[in-house]
Amino acid sequence: MITHKLNWQKNKLKSLSSILLICGLIITVGFMIAAFYAPLLQDMNILKDPLDSLSNPIHNPPSLEYLFGTSSQGYDVFSRTIFGSQAALKVVFLATILSLVIGVPLGLISGYFGGKTDKILLFLMDTVYTLPGLLLSVTLAFVVGRGVLNAALALSISYVPQYYRVVRNHTTSVKTELFIEAAQAMGASPRRILSKYLFSNVIQSVPVLFTLNAADAILILGGLGFLGLGLPEDVPEWGHDLKIALDALPTGIWWTALFPGLAMTSMVTGLSLLGEGLSEWFTPNHTS
Repeated sequence: MITHKLNWQKNKLKSLSSILLICGLIITVGFMIAAFYAPLLQDMNILKDPLDSLSNPIHNPPSLEYLFGTSSQGYDVFSRTIFGSQAALKVVFLATILSLVIGVPLGLISGYFGGKTDKILLFLMDTVYTLPGLLLSVTLAFVVGRGVLNAALALSISYVPQYYRVVRNHTTSVKTELFIEAAQAMGASPRRILSKYLFSNVIQSVPVLFTLNAADAILILGGLGFLGLGLPEDVPEWGHDLKIALDALPTGIWWTALFPGLAMTSMVTGLSLLGEGLSEWFTPNHTS
């Protein structure tokens, strides 16, 4: 009876995680497809300033001609929203990859060797981890300036300690396993142990952290754009568009803020659901 109840609960959790995973995957892939086909909008001249044409007045409300309307500056909101997803994915992907490439090796080295190396790295990472992510990103963005690579660098610094801490903790527990001791007894070098045995065992939690960090990075990038510290002004970006839209809200132009805001919220939700779904799948409860 108890076993049957536990199996029922396990299947229920697995079903829920599957739903979260599928929903998150659909939303995320949808934005990826939109970003991939964004250049087609440029070929259609949808990014062209409607002021260039006397038949297209500025700040049109949503219609069949302009799905999301046009802004007070005369730009098509739909095209800028789609291009904003392209900019967001570029920056977020670079930021999470940079933080992963730096944080994972440091976590492996720190957890395996221990000693002074572990203490120094742990102190440095804890120091960075205590700083608010947005404040740290704003400071770094102010120093390095605007641009896709600069924004990614500013975002990645705050995520390195998270990868480091997760990988270090897993490495510390795994390195005492019998198969690691056997590899050491057979004369395997530390480099081989780290790359072949430890890495494959501690990397399972990284995809979950990757998606959750990506969701957080979307919000921080939007904050940087809102403050004028993200991407150049000629690059469509949701945070920057929201900043401009606030000035137009008192005049009744609501659509310029609504659609970029919905896009940002939807992408964050999709990545968060994807991360939660992956987290459930990677827990021991889902192993047979």
